[in-house]
Amino acid sequence: MRRPHWPRRVFAQLLLSQTVVTVGVSAVTAGLFLAPVSRELDRDAMQRALSIAQATATDEVLARAAAARDSAAAQRNAEQIRLATGASFVVVTDLDGIRLSHTDPAKIGFRVSTDPGPALGGRSVTAIEQGTLGRTARGKVPLRLSDGRIVGEVSVGISDDSIRRRLLGMATGILLCAGAGLAAGTLATLVLARRLKRRTHNIAVADIAALLVEREAMLHGIREGMVALGADGRIRLANDEAVRLLALPDGCAGCAIEQVLPPGRLAGILAGRITGTDLPAVRDDRVLLLNRMATADGGAVVTLRDRTELESLVRELDTTRSLTEALRAQDHEHANRMHTLLGLLELGLYEQAAEFISEQSGSHAALAAAIAGQVQDPHVAALLAGKAAVAAERGVRLVVGAGSHLPDTVVDPRMLVTVLGNLVDNALDALTGGVVEVTLRAEGAALLAEVADSGPGVPAPLRERIFEEGWTSKDAPAHRPRGLGLAMVRRLVERAGGRITVGAGALGGARFTVVLPEALHPAGGPAAHGVPELSVAEA
Repeated sequence: MRRPHWPRRVFAQLLLSQTVVTVGVSAVTAGLFLAPVSRELDRDAMQRALSIAQATATDEVLARAAAARDSAAAQRNAEQIRLATGASFVVVTDLDGIRLSHTDPAKIGFRVSTDPGPALGGRSVTAIEQGTLGRTARGKVPLRLSDGRIVGEVSVGISDDSIRRRLLGMATGILLCAGAGLAAGTLATLVLARRLKRRTHNIAVADIAALLVEREAMLHGIREGMVALGADGRIRLANDEAVRLLALPDGCAGCAIEQVLPPGRLAGILAGRITGTDLPAVRDDRVLLLNRMATADGGAVVTLRDRTELESLVRELDTTRSLTEALRAQDHEHANRMHTLLGLLELGLYEQAAEFISEQSGSHAALAAAIAGQVQDPHVAALLAGKAAVAAERGVRLVVGAGSHLPDTVVDPRMLVTVLGNLVDNALDALTGGVVEVTLRAEGAALLAEVADSGPGVPAPLRERIFEEGWTSKDAPAHRPRGLGLAMVRRLVERAGGRITVGAGALGGARFTVVLPEALHPAGGPAAHGVPELSVAEA
């Protein structure tokens, strides 16, 4: 025989289980009501039997008949009382417990089936007992003459059938109430089950468990960050990649955005105050792209992509493109110089040709010596040489300020190159011609770096806003977003314990000042003084 299966669907399981529970609760409730009602009816029947027995015992004629053992008189009076009161039986006995009256006359003259001792001893007794007439509620009292002498017992019984009839009459109402409760519970269960069916898309319980396992594996296995937010703006879920990218603390679920992230663009995007697609933001030294999608329950899901490496590659590509253009221009200039040299040789002007060669090689040697003398760190020197070529191609002169000196003791050259490279790029973007001045000074372990230009400058109201993520005054190129460079520079500087400010410079444009208190190793020498200003790139 095939065993019945438990329903697989969630709503069916809920409907069945809740129906069973409702029926069980209704049955238990009805039983709890009926049990005390039955006991109360038994007590009421015993008390009624006792009252009839006490009233019967006051009959003097019946007492004299019991004293004379006159069963005919006792039977006649007892039956009148039984019929008048509706009792099941009224039994009168003598002092020996012999019946003088009974509903069944054949039992007169025999000893009663229950113990008459307590009543003959002068006590009133109530009990539920099993006798010759079945289960009855009984009341027993002593039968006395007018002088108080006990001459027998009066026992009155109320049959169990009459008690049960009263109980059934009351049980009907109780069962009707229980049935109404059962119907209401079943209806509520059905409504709840139908709603749950819609919410769970009628899927099976096993499928829900599988979906949960798959969701956990998917969330923590994908290489993109994902943060789920509730309608109250608190984090409901963050996968491993989101925790890593946002540097969230352990146990961040249930926390508000403001509790785990500092105020700024990143927190604004997550909270929905900043809208759009592929929104860039910076967290520490990471460049992130965020997309926020609202959910039907008022919450949102935010996805994060790490563009740090891609951003670095794009910047390197931009630098390489600029250097390529600069090398192309230098190649063109070198060809012109070679043609000039060839012309001098063909004309026989050998002395002029030798002077021309010395002049060209001397200018390159002077440029190399200037960079090596002022900037001893190879990474920064290479950066300045490359930027000088780019500046020359754009018709801009990049110079190293007087008194600049950078020893080869930089703690984090990569960070310094990123900071200076972004500041120089911003200065070059702001110019169509003019001068960019880079000043580097070492003071013990501290480093002061300044990048000034002769451009239009930065208005005072915008000097804080330019460091915000995503803010830019320039059109963004197609291959990457704008507004991340200065934000990243500020994060890098502040993470190193330094500060960056912008103001008006002596050249008439903007001047960015970076102070890094622990940028150099303690072995670094003091700043050099008296080094004359020298152009490291001429247009």
